[in-house]
Amino acid sequence: MALGEFELIERYFKRPVRRAALGVGDDCALLTPAPGMQLAVSTDLLVEGRHFLSTVDPARLGHKSLAVNLSDLAACGARPLAFTLSLSMPRVDEAFLAPFAQGLLALADEHQIELVGGDTTAGPLTIGITVMGEVPPGQALLRSGALVGDDVWISGMLGHARLALEVFRGQLQLSGEAFEHARRAMECPQPRVALGLALRGVATSAIDLSDGLLGDLGHVLRRSGVGAQLRLADLPRSALMAEQQDEVQALCLLTGGDDYELLFTAPPSRRDAVRAAAQEAATPVTLVGSLCAGDGVQVLGAGGVPLDLSGRQAFDHFRS
Repeated sequence: MALGEFELIERYFKRPVRRAALGVGDDCALLTPAPGMQLAVSTDLLVEGRHFLSTVDPARLGHKSLAVNLSDLAACGARPLAFTLSLSMPRVDEAFLAPFAQGLLALADEHQIELVGGDTTAGPLTIGITVMGEVPPGQALLRSGALVGDDVWISGMLGHARLALEVFRGQLQLSGEAFEHARRAMECPQPRVALGLALRGVATSAIDLSDGLLGDLGHVLRRSGVGAQLRLADLPRSALMAEQQDEVQALCLLTGGDDYELLFTAPPSRRDAVRAAAQEAATPVTLVGSLCAGDGVQVLGAGGVPLDLSGRQAFDHFRS
């Protein structure tokens, strides 16, 4: 007998809660943030064929569905608390649901965040997650706090997800091992929650890199009323990325998207504090440029010559 909606929830997604006051099973969940804390809330929607391929491993899809939301909390400097899941699927497929739930809940356990509710329905495969976290008043990392003279930093490595996408599109070829490395970055991003927490009181602004470096940095610059100058040679890249042609590197590093690394700014006087935060979070960070008066981004290439950035646009769901 096929599972119904409530049997599906009971089997795969209902778990005892430890931090929430009331979780899955009632009309509403009940949360009790620590006294004096602010609630940080973010929502992401993942649609098959738009955000993920039909061939993705369900366990990786479960991981990524939560990871992209946790990345938003990381960019805010918020500690994860709870999340809800809305799941639309053409039919109840237990061969999909079991590994999907396993990947989702394994990452939830890693970050001590609880599933407290949501909804399921029949329809195209679509995953909607809302995350909630907590942050002390006045300590949230915002896009609007960057100042002229601040350093620009990036965590981790950039561009692997776009490399994998170009292989899927037939525009690039990678060896089996290299492709698996890039594909894993695309399908299993690691949210930088520990780094976001460690940067509270150090960084002046932050954003997670979901739609590409140029576009996401542009959000910070517009909200803060500043400009930026980056050095292409300083952008963090792996040996795999360094092997690619210059145009492929520029595409992946500047507009690739789906990296879910943190881009953040901090005064030069706080460089030691930034490096201490990175060490505490066991996350590498790279100084890639600085903020200046004006607006927009200038990227310096070989010999300090500014690159022509015309036509290099960030991902936009309604323009792409």
